[in-house]
Parts: sequence; structure tokens; C-alpha cells
Amino acid sequence: MQFQFETTTITVNIANRDALLAAVGKRFALQDGFALATINLDHLVKLRDSPAFRAIYAAQDFVVADGNPIVWLSRLARRPVELVPGSDMVIPLVQLAVQSGRRVALIGSTETALATAATALESQIHGLKIAITIAPPMGFEPQGPAAQAILARLTTAGIGFCVIALPAGKQEALAALGRSLAPHIGFASFGAGLDFLAGSQTRAPRWMRALAMEWLWRALCDPRRMLPRYIACFAILPSQIVAALKLR
Repeated sequence: MQFQFETTTITVNIANRDALLAAVGKRFALQDGFALATINLDHLVKLRDSPAFRAIYAAQDFVVADGNPIVWLSRLARRPVELVPGSDMVIPLVQLAVQSGRRVALIGSTETALATAATALESQIHGLKIAITIAPPMGFEPQGPAAQAILARLTTAGIGFCVIALPAGKQEALAALGRSLAPHIGFASFGAGLDFLAGSQTRAPRWMRALAMEWLWRALCDPRRMLPRYIACFAILPSQIVAALKLR
């Protein structure tokens, strides 16, 4: 599935969960790094509006569908992909990293949330010991000197896999920089994935996710932040539907 923005084409190049695990497992086996992004409607809005975000996204090695609208658009285009939520892939990918002998780091919102997420992961994955947790300071610039220092620290510690849970744009930018400064590390940008594990955010009940209504749950939990975002997301849908039909 492809999305065209001026001269930049963003491709959902991993079709399902099994394909993602296979692709990441191959990189781990080769001692090679990667950057994984999880595209959704909010990202499409940012990709439409920001050339810088388009350049960052184009630097990602793997892109999966993180929202049901992306899946529906892919079906309209007759280039179907499956839903692969980043929040559902934290544990499987960390487990795969452990099985491959890769050390794991977490980068996220606060040290407290990261410590809790690390404890949750270690309790569920045999043999896991989170090597490093890093909560960047307020105003963190994901491609500035502080980001370079973080990547140098990860490299020195022999990290092989890093889960990033920062706001959209910052996490992908840090992963893109990591591809050049820390090429042996795999980076997965998973947004609220670590906060869900830590319990600092509550994920929608399973039945709401099954009905593709997780967006409503998030809007009700944080209306001031989420409602403007979803209004912008709904506004972009008509043009994306037309573009998907043209891809047939």
C-alpha cells in the first residue's frame, strides 16, 4: 500500500505480523539495525503538512499499518495489508530480541513509566533484563546533540534493540538518526506502547478494539488533545479514499 505526498511515496511494506517478525528476525540474525514506523491517519496528516516528516518517514526501513483506516484504504486500493498495532508488538519483538541475544533499551516519557514498563516486560519475557531506560528532557530535539548523546550511549552499552515511545515525529526522527549513527541497533517507534504496559495510559477494552472503536475510547479519555487530532484525521479521509481508488 502506497501513499503519495508531492514527490515522496510512503509504502506500507510489511503486510502483517508474521512478515514483521520474519523481517526483524533476519536483521537480528545479521547483527543489522532497522527503523520501524507504525503509520496511522494522524501520521498521514503530518505527512501531508510536513516535508521534514516525509523525509524522516522515508528513512524508515519497515512501515506497518497501525490503524484500521489504513487497512481499509489498502483494501480499497486492492493492495491489502493487515492491522499490526505497535502496542501489540512490543512484547513479541522484545521477546525476539532476547531470543536473538540482543540487549534491549527503552526510551519514553518518564523514568517512572519506563521503570514500570521494564518490570512488566521482565515479568513476561524469560531471560529479559532491560539494559537501559532513558526519558529525554522537555524540549528534546530528536536530531540534535542530546539525541546524538543518547545514540552514543546505546552504542557503548551494546544495545541491539530499542523501543521508542515518544510523540509522533520525535520518535521516528530519533530512529532515522539512529540508522546513520547507530546502524547496528533496531529501533521501533511505538508511541503509547510502553505507557500501556506501565499503566500510565489505559488502552481501550478488547471489544472496542475488535469493533475498530479504539479511537473513540482515546477521544473520551483525553478529549482536549484527541478530538482536534481526530477531526483532522477525518478531514483527510475523503482525499485518501480517492487516492486509494486510483491505485486499483
